[in-house]
Amino acid sequence: MLTHQQNDLLCRVEGDAPMGQLMRRHWTPICLAEEVSEPDGAPVKARVFGEDLVVFRDTRGSVGVMHERCPHRGASLALGRNEDCGLRCLYHGWKMDVEGNVLEMASEPAASQMAQKVKHRAYPTHEYAGFIWAYMGPRETMPDFQPPAWAPTAEARVSIAKVIVPCNWAQILEGAIDSAHSSSLHSSDMVPARVDSAKATEKNWLRPSTDKAPRMQVQRTGYGFRYAALRRPLTNAASHDYVRSTVFVAPAAALIPPNNLYNVANINVPVDDTHTAFYFMCWGHPSQTPETETWRKFLGQTLGVDLDHNYVPRRNLGNSFWQDRRAMQSGNFTGITGFPNQDIAMWVTMGAIADRTQERLGASDVAVVEFRKQMLEAVEAFARGEPAIGTGQSSITPDVCAFQAIVPKSTDWRTFDAKVVWAQGDANAPALEPSYSVAAQ
Repeated sequence: MLTHQQNDLLCRVEGDAPMGQLMRRHWTPICLAEEVSEPDGAPVKARVFGEDLVVFRDTRGSVGVMHERCPHRGASLALGRNEDCGLRCLYHGWKMDVEGNVLEMASEPAASQMAQKVKHRAYPTHEYAGFIWAYMGPRETMPDFQPPAWAPTAEARVSIAKVIVPCNWAQILEGAIDSAHSSSLHSSDMVPARVDSAKATEKNWLRPSTDKAPRMQVQRTGYGFRYAALRRPLTNAASHDYVRSTVFVAPAAALIPPNNLYNVANINVPVDDTHTAFYFMCWGHPSQTPETETWRKFLGQTLGVDLDHNYVPRRNLGNSFWQDRRAMQSGNFTGITGFPNQDIAMWVTMGAIADRTQERLGASDVAVVEFRKQMLEAVEAFARGEPAIGTGQSSITPDVCAFQAIVPKSTDWRTFDAKVVWAQGDANAPALEPSYSVAAQ
């Protein structure tokens, strides 16, 4: 359990909240690149860390991320004209470029020097792996952009589902690193089968275990931690373990154990204290990683069907997340289609900010406890003037990845030679290791 004070320190990100300031020392996804794909197209509203932003792609293709309110009188630039390499406010015609420079002030005399004295709040941006990223911390602390662990090379296909979830970022992150729940909540989608490792089909994911009470072990690192959920496999249970190893990448991402075709990850961007942009990605070799629309359909996260065009789920508390009780009577565990939707139902019903003072944690919650402990220590260290967790020399290295495998009990998962899932025998593959080999059984 946490105290109310600790819970607020962990969860709150708006304004000067220490956790939000720590997160601002990392490059942060602001929106999907597809949302602003067209030069001089419609600007897009975004909200991150409680700050209202506008995102636009200018005439030359450069992307700007700036404060939504015009510096003149505060009208929304999301309604502005995107033209001639700048965003023009409709109210008085002030025009800003992607760096926040005021190019024109139509309402001011031609001889006025006012434009040279005004700078609109804009953030450095980088486009990579299907996202528009921004650095929202102080310029003097800005690191070079580094590819995330879930998209280490530009050759990897990254398919992304985006959902705006009405709850705090921390309870979503805790769900991503909680391996124990998958054996219950997702049991109708992650189906036990006599396979030699996790397998992906068009309808579900197969896993070689029926064990619902994994043994949890954690290894802390400078960028977060790795942990393993050890289960009894369906075959050779006396001599082998089924290992699912997840990686927490501070402050808000997780590398999730892959299947045989592609890798899986998620990143959770705080919209504000009580809303989160939940991004769920599959990535890997283009020959065997689902394309975006296929991925979203598989997850039940299709725009215009499962989500409205602002990425807000149509499944919600008011309609019981479209739960089908007849399907439950026929054997489906949750009656909710799409395993991220099953997660979302749990996160939302915990409240906008979960009350962690009332919990009763058990042995299966080791990773959740470690996350809370580590992030509370990290934010307190940051408040003392130390670097933000996961930055500088503590950044995650390219060789770190999640994995799943059946291994002999004598094998230490911490030293297991895990590799990202990649196509075998592709002469044109980038400099990534091929898929790991399951140990002999």
